[in-house]
Amino acid sequence: MRGLLCSLLPMLLLLLQPWETQLQFAGPRCRTGPLDLVFVIDSSRSVRPFEFQTMRQFLVGLLRSLDVGPNATRVGVIQYSSQVQSVFPLGTFSRREDMERTIRALVPLAQGTMTGLAIQYTMNVAFSVAEGARPPEARVPRVAVIVTDGRPQDRVAEVAAQARARGIEIYAVGVQRADVASLRAMASPPLDEHVFLVESFDRIQEFGLQFQRRLCRKDLCAEGGHGCQHQCVSSPGTFHCACNPGYRLAADDKSCLALDLCTEGTHGCEHHCVSSPGFYFCRCRAGFVLQQDQRSCRAIDHCSFGNHSCQHECVSTFGGPRCRCRGGYNLLPDGRSCQAQDLCNGVDHGCEFQCVSEGFSYRCLCPERWQLQADGKSCSRCREGHVDLVLLVDGSKSVRPQNFELVKRFVNQIVDFLDVSPEGTRVGLVQFSSRVRTEFPLGRYGTAAEVKQAVLAVEYMERGTMTGLALRHMVEHSFSEAQGARPRALNVPRVGLVFTDGRSQDDVSVWAARAKEEGIVMYAVGVGKAVEEELREIASEPAELHVSYSPDFSTMTHLLENLKGSICPEEGISAGTELRSPCECESLVEFQGRTLEALESLSQNLAQLTARLEDLENQLATQK
Repeated sequence: MRGLLCSLLPMLLLLLQPWETQLQFAGPRCRTGPLDLVFVIDSSRSVRPFEFQTMRQFLVGLLRSLDVGPNATRVGVIQYSSQVQSVFPLGTFSRREDMERTIRALVPLAQGTMTGLAIQYTMNVAFSVAEGARPPEARVPRVAVIVTDGRPQDRVAEVAAQARARGIEIYAVGVQRADVASLRAMASPPLDEHVFLVESFDRIQEFGLQFQRRLCRKDLCAEGGHGCQHQCVSSPGTFHCACNPGYRLAADDKSCLALDLCTEGTHGCEHHCVSSPGFYFCRCRAGFVLQQDQRSCRAIDHCSFGNHSCQHECVSTFGGPRCRCRGGYNLLPDGRSCQAQDLCNGVDHGCEFQCVSEGFSYRCLCPERWQLQADGKSCSRCREGHVDLVLLVDGSKSVRPQNFELVKRFVNQIVDFLDVSPEGTRVGLVQFSSRVRTEFPLGRYGTAAEVKQAVLAVEYMERGTMTGLALRHMVEHSFSEAQGARPRALNVPRVGLVFTDGRSQDDVSVWAARAKEEGIVMYAVGVGKAVEEELREIASEPAELHVSYSPDFSTMTHLLENLKGSICPEEGISAGTELRSPCECESLVEFQGRTLEALESLSQNLAQLTARLEDLENQLATQK
């Protein structure tokens, strides 16, 4: 009997070979579109060796009818008995020859029949992205073909329902002794299309041909009537809709909605982001123009057009050009011409040393190293280190991180020579780039150690250089009492020090002038590509005492001595040093010299005013 079986086995295998060839050449390969296909093969002990060989031949023949590839049909094979073994996952092979070679070398496990365990593995592992399955959002169909010859030794209904709920389409193929009820519990609906029962393994090719015809159904997208607004994607026996780039699928799974790319927050627009289907563009606020990077904005310099007709100075604003007169002049109603007006000669100003006329008002000045008192008229020696100092530090991308650390070290060297305390010098720090950030206000720290530690903790901002915006922030916020500045009645000097390495991307003139009008003594420190004209516009007069420049970050420490003597004129006078009385002879001589200089200046102004009046009288006489 054994000899007879051995003689019939080669004949049986020979009979199977033509079917494999028939399945291979039953027609052109099926163009199913993208598909993830996993074969779940029963290799329990009830499957005889020659039957298992037949199953291998069935798999090879079915593979030859499929359009296999990474972007077409991906195939995986697992076998099971009392345990589950992955023969090759979905993402392992892209060539049919490699799959066939692995299937031909497959050795059965020859144990029990744990079909439910195999379905669990198929659902959780075989169809995972890690194993080569395409992600759910790609909407690629997932198909599992379960081939078994007996009754499962575990429960299959519940786990099969879970697999179907996850979108896996299950074909159940029973051979010979297979339990029909179990097949129907595993398969997807409709059952008459997903349950197959064949008499023996040598008839399994009947399922192969039916399965091939099912995969090769007509293209539902090509027939029309799908209702997709943009794209129809065909799959075996079904289809789904897709949208063009810049759109997403609506809830009806057919129409498409435009994506608002601006709401994703990655556009980088400095002012406004305008969204259109599939793309976006940046737009600037009124008074600004878009830069070459198509993202950042630069204030329009209306004065550069040359048509402002201002007699003295032109100031560019968001609304257009505005004329401004130099100190000692008033702007006339025409908005362009300027007229001198020296109030110091027309009122009892009461200034102890010097009166300076500024348009429609005046202010009193004190000699160098003297401080204006709370009454705004009398002067006295300033106390050492009593000053409210706000540092504006450029944190734009041109500074670079390593140089920004040098800047912080430079700032701490300035702090070292200040008498930092709540009653002495108060220090605040503001960093600016395309925006402005108060790192710490004037009233926060009461010792130099605390200030230096806070400076070292400052993080580099990068991006643009909006110096004008920083000056505005300083004028409107940094020197407010809420930020720790002392009341004006205490007459504590207010000093602003701007540190920058390049040209500002916005206008600095308006708020630099405003700072000086507010009585803030402005210092400008430039490094590298800093523009001298801009530094002079920021700084107070005379520029020689208030503007400092260094060609390189590594060499800027030489500026310390200049700043040391300017910010704190009394620095270096210790408590034991005897101060000269203002009533001593030398002090009186000094006062007399300064008074004569002031009188000479007033005489010159009077002469100019007289000449102007004579010129006006001559013009009136000519008109008559």
